[in-house]
Amino acid sequence: MDKHRPRKRFGQHFLTDIGVVDEIMRAISPTADDVIVEIGPGPGAITVPIAKSCKQLHCVELDRDLAARLRTQFAGSERVTIHEADALSFDYGALAPALRIVGNLPYNISTPLLFHLLRFRDSICDMHFMLQKEVVDRMAAEPGSKKYGRLSIMLGCYLDIDALFDVDRLAFDPPPAVTSAVVRLRPKTGDDTYDIKDEQYLTQLVATAFSQRRKTVRNALKKLVSEEELESLRIDPALRPENIRVSDWVALANRMATKTDIPV
Repeated sequence: MDKHRPRKRFGQHFLTDIGVVDEIMRAISPTADDVIVEIGPGPGAITVPIAKSCKQLHCVELDRDLAARLRTQFAGSERVTIHEADALSFDYGALAPALRIVGNLPYNISTPLLFHLLRFRDSICDMHFMLQKEVVDRMAAEPGSKKYGRLSIMLGCYLDIDALFDVDRLAFDPPPAVTSAVVRLRPKTGDDTYDIKDEQYLTQLVATAFSQRRKTVRNALKKLVSEEELESLRIDPALRPENIRVSDWVALANRMATKTDIPV
């Protein structure tokens, strides 16, 4: 079978470094009871070792040529199902009640895909993704960091985020222009979850603040929140948005979303 030529329109950069594949497999540690979904398997660098280790593997591949190759490659395996579909609209909740999701995600769709997956978090045990390192750094950033922002907060509301290791660009064919990183995401459970009353308002509030991130929250949110309301939640009005914890953003949004005169 001829080698598949990576397609720029799909953002394809195929992992070829066996050492990195082994490191990813150690991070995932698949077991014989796992139902795993691989997003964008490509030529199958991690598909093959995962398929040998898990109970069931679902591969979601948009490229019809790659999907056809995978069907041929795994034609004799009852463990592997190939879904020729767009990962951004795929119904992950229809597969199983306890999924583990993995993938080398195309950089151009990584953020919208992460938010799409949040819709199915009640059906997800964990996720391991290869992403652009800059994105992983922003996802995992702590309050006070220059990289802490909208992505850190909106994902941090629902997920525990652990940056695992970096991956050199030369581990791929063709090499991307940037360094990559592997991240582990686990949906929050039990007492770690946040009671968010109005997700749309929280999104608006955070976006407004970080559109003026060099200002204090007193000034950045002056059209939405009074200084007294900030202080009532023990949020220092002199802080910049990057210094406010996820829990405080949720508390502030919950307080303000109940006010009928706040635009949403």
